[in-house]
This record gives sequence, structure tokens and C-alpha cells, in this order.
Amino acid sequence: MRNGYKILWTDHALSELKNTIQYLEENWSERELENFSQELDHTIELISKNPELFQVSKKKNVRRAVVAKFNSL
Repeated sequence: MRNGYKILWTDHALSELKNTIQYLEENWSERELENFSQELDHTIELISKNPELFQVSKKKNVRRAVVAKFNSL
């Protein structure tokens, strides 16, 4: 990441991401996985640079960034 906020991942978030990636590896092509990986990296970079860019969640002080229609951070 280039100059921005530090991204902190909870254990639960990392576990969910791992499960998602395992599922995608079993069901998607290499090209689809690469596209998802690029979108994920891009979204994380956007969060780091400007977290207020994303929609406020129902939880206080939490925002939701959509990576793909089936996945959000």
C-alpha cells in the first residue's frame, strides 16, 4: 500500500477471506481468480487511501466496501 491508513484485519475477517478464496479456487477459472485478486487489491488500496469513500454500514463507525457482487469488506 502506498501512503494511507493502515489496514487492520481481524482474525474473523482473515478466516472469512481464506474460506472465500478456497471456494473460488475450487469453482472458478484461473482468469476469474486473477480478476478477483486484482479487484480485492484495488479495493483495499482505496480503503487505505480514503475509507470515507465507502457506504456506512448499519454498525456505528463501520463502512462497507463492495469488492464484487458476492463479496464485500
